[in-house]
Amino acid sequence: MGTRIPRNVWAASLTSFLTDVSSEMVQNLVPLFLANVLSASSAVIGLIEGVAEALASLLKVASGYLSDRIGRRKDLAVLGYLISALSKVGFVLATAWPHVALARWGDRLGKGVRTAPRDALIADSVAEAHRGLAFGFHRAADTAGALVGVLGALAVVAWIQGQEARLLEATFRRVALFSLVPAFLAVLVLAAWAQEPPRRGQPAKREPRAALDRRFWVFLGVVAFFELANSADAFLALRAQTVGANVVHILAMLALFNLVYAALSTPAGALSDRLSRKGVILFGWGIYALAYLGAALASSVLAMAAVYAIYGVYYGVAYGTTRAFVADLVPPTAGGTAYGAYATVVGLMAFPASFVAGLLWDAWGPAAPFFVSAAVAALASLGFFLLVRTD
Repeated sequence: MGTRIPRNVWAASLTSFLTDVSSEMVQNLVPLFLANVLSASSAVIGLIEGVAEALASLLKVASGYLSDRIGRRKDLAVLGYLISALSKVGFVLATAWPHVALARWGDRLGKGVRTAPRDALIADSVAEAHRGLAFGFHRAADTAGALVGVLGALAVVAWIQGQEARLLEATFRRVALFSLVPAFLAVLVLAAWAQEPPRRGQPAKREPRAALDRRFWVFLGVVAFFELANSADAFLALRAQTVGANVVHILAMLALFNLVYAALSTPAGALSDRLSRKGVILFGWGIYALAYLGAALASSVLAMAAVYAIYGVYYGVAYGTTRAFVADLVPPTAGGTAYGAYATVVGLMAFPASFVAGLLWDAWGPAAPFFVSAAVAALASLGFFLLVRTD
């Protein structure tokens, strides 16, 4: 594997591992902190999560475009990771939901700066025949970090408050403080280890958008529709609470989710190199619809644990593979712009998806947003099958 996965992929993967250790220690507790400590409503939580992704999206396409124009991937990626690390200090100091919102939005702004240049850095650094493997490996490392982060949060929660059903304020602050260490280590790893990859081709003389053909834009439109089903994962945690899960249960479910995700990402990416990348993505989208249908119907903690496991299958199969698929559709000189456009669409759709999910929850109950999401995902899968071409 080492000969097929170059230095930059290892560097980006270790950086993502450390960042997710940090992020997942805090991120999965944020909705519980908002609801249980700060008394924020489901609509407010949906608003915070939706705006977070939308704000990030405003920078993703610009950052990707800039990386194409100046031919620099690494520097922009490092800057984005640094912004996210600095913003996490806000979680330690937050005393009201607007403070949490600002910290969350700052973290996502950093993600907006780094995502497209980092993905383009990976694509530029690996041979086309191993593209799925590289992105799958990166997702596996990212998700292994999430698993470690969730287990770290679980250990701190169990240590401080045991089986207490509601998240305690002191617990959240302790976890947020510990999360700063891997966040800043991640910045150092990428800055010291990664190298700017050689450009495969000269910078485009015309605007990169002109190099993105109809196949890419059709694909992006279908992705946009699918992402309307993809509300913030905070709602899964809140749904688990409605069937009797406490904080320890929820963190254990998240650990299961990340374990499945990490285990499947690399083999699924490698499989997409040998078989149909489109077919692998379609299978993953179908699994997503099944997971959300299960969340709508769940009536016990055990059922929600199964939902989290199935949800991990979706991410493991489809998430990295979709990023490899983007590179299949565009020339290398427009890779940053393409990844920026893709990430922007995903992020912008998070706002209506999350906000509407919160409204559906408040109006018709906890199952409503999951029924709607399952239906939208099924329709998007059909559209992907019928409309997206690979030749």
